[in-house]
Amino acid sequence: MSEFVDAHHHIWRQADLPWLVGPMQPRIFGPYEPIRRDYPIEEYLADLAGSGVTRSIYVQTNWAKDRFEEETSWVQQTANEHGWPHAIVSFADFSVDDVRPQLDRLARYPLVRGVRMQLHWHENPLYRFAARPDLCADPKLQRNIARLADYGWSFDLQVFAPQMADAAGLAEACADVTFTLQHAGMLEDLSPQGRAAWRAGMARLAKCPNIVSKLSGLGTFIHRNDGAHVAQILHETVALFGAERCLFGSNFPIEKLWTTYSDLVNAYRAAAASLRPEQRDAVFAGTAASVYRLK
Repeated sequence: MSEFVDAHHHIWRQADLPWLVGPMQPRIFGPYEPIRRDYPIEEYLADLAGSGVTRSIYVQTNWAKDRFEEETSWVQQTANEHGWPHAIVSFADFSVDDVRPQLDRLARYPLVRGVRMQLHWHENPLYRFAARPDLCADPKLQRNIARLADYGWSFDLQVFAPQMADAAGLAEACADVTFTLQHAGMLEDLSPQGRAAWRAGMARLAKCPNIVSKLSGLGTFIHRNDGAHVAQILHETVALFGAERCLFGSNFPIEKLWTTYSDLVNAYRAAAASLRPEQRDAVFAGTAASVYRLK
C-alpha cells in the first residue's frame, strides 16, 4: 500500500480552546489531564513517524465560535510551513439564518474541504454536545448544510444511534453534499440492545449513498485500544457501507490518552487484514482522498 491517509486528527494550542483552560470540563472521552497542553504539528508528526501515514486531514477542535476563521487560518499557515495537514475540516455555525457569509470567509483558505458542526446529543450529560437531539431535522440547519454543495465541501456528521434516522433524513434533504459520519456512529452502549440499535441506525444511514463512515475514535467510550473492538466495528461498518465508503482516522491526540499512534494503526491493520487488497486501499487511502479531494 503506497498511500495511508489519516482522515481525522487534531493539532491545537491550549490557549485557544475553552475546554483546555480553566476548570476541567467533562468530555466524551473521559479524563484528559495528559492532553491539557499544546499539541503542535511537530508532536503529531513525531507520533506518526514510521506508521506509513503519508497524508492527513485536520478536523476542527471547537475554538470559540466567533474565532472559526482564525482556527482555519492558523491550520492553513501550519500547513504552509510544514506541508501537513493536507486538508482542513473547519467549523461553521449552521444554526444561523444564512451560513454563507461564514462559508465565504472559509473559502479564502485553499485547504478547506469540509465543515463540521457537532450535532450529537445524549441523555447522559457527559456525552452531550448539541443543544437538543433533533437538530438534524431542523429546516434551517438543513437549508444551510445544503449550501455546502455550492462550495464543493463535505459535512462531518456526528450523531448517536437514536439520532441516526433524523441524520439520514438530513442527508436525503442535502443529496448533493457528502456526509462523513464521525467515529462510525459512536457506538457507546455495548449491551446487546445498544449494539442492535447502532446496527439498525447504521443500516439506515448506509442506505444514503452520500454518507461515508469514518473509522475513527473507536476507543472513545472504552478508553483503550482494543483490537477486537476495532475489528468488530470495522467489519460491520464495511459490510454495511462497502469499503469504498469507509475511511480511517486516528483521532489523535485524543486516542493518545490510552495508546500510541503505531499501536493504533497496527490494530486497524490487523482488523483489516482479512479484507481484499482493494478494500484495504479504499479504507486506508482511497475514500479519504476522494471525499477530501486530496491532491
